Parts: sequence; structure tokens; C-alpha cells
Amino acid sequence: MIEGRWQALDAARGIAVLAMVVFHVIWDLAHFGYAPANLPWSAPVKIFGHSIAFAFLFIAGVALVLANRDHMRWPAFWRRFALIGAAAALVTAGTYALFPHAYVFFGILHCIAVASLIAVPLLFAPWPVAFACGAFFLLGGEFFTSSAFNSDWLQWIGLSTSEPMTQDWRPLFPWAGALLLGVAAGKLALPVYGTRAGAGASPPPISGGARTWLPFLGRHSLLIYLAHQPALFALLTGLSFLIPPAVDATEFVASCEARCMEDGGEGKICHDACQCTAREAIRSKALAGVTDEIERGRRINEIAQRCVANGR
Repeated sequence: MIEGRWQALDAARGIAVLAMVVFHVIWDLAHFGYAPANLPWSAPVKIFGHSIAFAFLFIAGVALVLANRDHMRWPAFWRRFALIGAAAALVTAGTYALFPHAYVFFGILHCIAVASLIAVPLLFAPWPVAFACGAFFLLGGEFFTSSAFNSDWLQWIGLSTSEPMTQDWRPLFPWAGALLLGVAAGKLALPVYGTRAGAGASPPPISGGARTWLPFLGRHSLLIYLAHQPALFALLTGLSFLIPPAVDATEFVASCEARCMEDGGEGKICHDACQCTAREAIRSKALAGVTDEIERGRRINEIAQRCVANGR
């Protein structure tokens, strides 16, 4: 066991890392057209994603207690805070480049950073206080939601009546509650498992091959979090050029025809133009690797205009 760490906690974080990668593979396959487009928003996948986020935040709360179990280690705390804050800023910059209209401005890393600041006073309080604060954040949104929080600079609190368009949305209400519950669990566990990792009745060891690779994943979770999505996107972007996903244009053509006719177009002209647009978009691979929905719409409109101009 690594000195000063609970191997079981690293292993739990490693399991969450694996689940996160699986979730993002599902999301990316749908985004690139290799799985149904609505799959990431189906109830089972959404519950899966929320469970992973809760696990990461909860574990972060437990780890915060463990890291400061004897006394508050301020230099280490601020180093951790700066690292997570820098990683959160990197995620914001990266997603802004890919999804300028739906970038991540308050995702899970942003939440961990801010919730860690909120948790500091609770490290000196009894565990029921931390538990009560966690429950307040988890449930507070049901009672304090107001349109007064709808402005862009307040939405990160999580009490707005509308949800912004973003790729990862973990506002303080309710998600900080998961980290604070982790603080409560960590403070409750310390007397049971000893005040030092590896001392007294420590958590049961991990057996088999998982003894090494699961804790390894957990100890490098931030690096894996930052690296795996760019790697997956690069892989699937290349794959979309080499092996384009099978496209069922039926739904697109139907919605395209409906919009065309609503705008005053004739039935046959709308049908032919929409069929042409779908056919040319697939043939030219114009949408391959395009991640921004606004850019996708612009390219489809250009193809549609050429189809209409050519009378097809």
C-alpha cells in the first residue's frame, strides 16, 4: 500500500475511471453516427453518467478528509486546488474550440474545485454537520430555484429555472452535495479504519490483478480524464473518414421536407431537394469529423442551396 493512501479508495476511483471511459465511448459513438443519436440521452445512459459523476465527487470528498486527517495541510490543499482549477480551465478551452456554442463552463472539475473550498470548514466539524450540508446541496434546488439565477454569471450555482447548453453540467446544486457527503463518510470512517492509512483496522486489501492496475488508474484519474476524450475523438474522426457510419436519412428527409413546406415550398420540389441534400452530404462526407452543431447546420444549408440551384 502506498504510504498515506487507502488503496481501496484508489481502486474505487479506478473503477469510476473505467466507467467514465465506457460512458464517453457510448457518447462519442452516438455523436459520430455509429450508434443511435439519442442513445446518450436515454434514461439508462443518463443514470449511468450521473452515477459516475456522483462517485467521483463522493470519492473526492473522502480523499479530502484522508489528505488532511491529522491537521490541515494547506500547501498540499492549494496545490491540489490549483491543479484541478488548471485542468478545469483546460477543459473549458478545449471544449470551446470544439463546441463553441455548448462548451463546458462548469463541469465536474469546476464543481470539485469550488466544492472543495466549501468543504474546508467541514473538515473541522463533526460528520453530521458535513452530512447535513451535503443533504442541503442535494435537495436545496427543489426549494430555492428562481429565475433570478438565470443570468449567465449565476447559472453555475444550479438554482436557475433553465439549463444551459453545455457538454458537461455539474452545478453546485445539487452536485456539491455529493462531495460533502463524501466528507461526512470520510470523517465517519476515520475512527473505524485508523487515523493513518495502513494503521489499525485498515480497509480490506484489493486481491488479484486488480491490486495493482485499479489503484494505478485511480491515482492517475485526472490525467486519464484529460487525455481520453481527445484520444477517442481523434480515433473516431479518422474512422469516420475511412469507414463512414451507415446513415439512415429517412428521418432527416422527413423533417427537411416538413420545414421546406412550412416555408412555402412545393411538395415535389421539397422532396427532391431534401433527398439530394441527404445524398450529397453522405457522398461528399461533408459532415465527417464536424463536431459543432452550428457548423453542421451551415454545411447542410450550403448543400441544400446547391441542390435547389441545380434543380435536383
